[in-house]
Amino acid sequence: MARFISVVIPNRNGEATIGKCLDAIFSSSYEDFEVIVVDDASEDASIAIIDKFPCRLLRLEKHSGAARARNLGALHSKGDTLFFTDADCLLQEDTLSIASKTLAGEGPDVVLGGTYTPMPYDRRFFSVFQSAFINYAETKHADRPDYIATHAMVIDARTFRENNGFAEDFLPILEDVEFSHRLRRAGYRLRMDPQLQVRHIFNFSLLGSLRNALRKSLYWTIYSLARGDLLADSGTASTELKINVGTYALGALLLLLAVLTGQPLFLLVLPPLIAFNLFSNRGLIRALSSTGGPAFALAAALYYVLVYPLAVGTGALLGALRYLAAAERPRPA
Repeated sequence: MARFISVVIPNRNGEATIGKCLDAIFSSSYEDFEVIVVDDASEDASIAIIDKFPCRLLRLEKHSGAARARNLGALHSKGDTLFFTDADCLLQEDTLSIASKTLAGEGPDVVLGGTYTPMPYDRRFFSVFQSAFINYAETKHADRPDYIATHAMVIDARTFRENNGFAEDFLPILEDVEFSHRLRRAGYRLRMDPQLQVRHIFNFSLLGSLRNALRKSLYWTIYSLARGDLLADSGTASTELKINVGTYALGALLLLLAVLTGQPLFLLVLPPLIAFNLFSNRGLIRALSSTGGPAFALAAALYYVLVYPLAVGTGALLGALRYLAAAERPRPA
């Protein structure tokens, strides 16, 4: 018997994307579903757009965050299965069918995750890089992912309620990571289905890509320090990314020492260091090539190795400083 799925979407000033998001959902080949949009006190034209679709609209009078919005949507849902996604994500025609079929074969003790399509909705260079990077990182350990992200999280409704949903007093982001870790500690199993995909709308410029990397790295560092697993191989916070940032920092230090001391011997370490970094990230480079071809993979690899670590590393440093200075630290899961 097909599951009745409640698709829950938080929206905050999403007028640029929420219409596309809802249009994609209602183009689904799956029939037994409802859509609940929880508007988080938007100040744009989101409501007028949402009202054009046959979904249920709930409104928060005060900006309260995505976790609160998702919890409210789940509270008012009718489905035996919850599908969480974002207002800038486009479900594929078969996304709900895949979710229903896969979860039916697993049972209520499994939380199912999906990921982004390698190619995003917009074809800007930094958007394609981000989508391919996340797809690779999130599906690398499909049978044992460290977390399930809310751009495509499928969970039994009773399981969600019995575990009190998303923490609303947590960090501004990463509530899905905290919830995943809490569920796993309670004995539930996380599983990623690489075929369960949504197409994301990034519209990333260089600045947008770097700002996103810095922000996520900042809060991830705070959370990881609280848990004591800063070096864990965890989705987009992968071992490969940490090697990339580490070799970038070491390479910069060697360059600085060469300049300050006038000793070119420091530079001899750079080629093997770069080779080690590229070898460690060979899986990502293959994924970039598969997504956009060799020329794109070359440009994206150069961005990933030479520029991206600066934002990630800066975010990590700021996160560590904020964690050490905070009187009240986030609750570790």
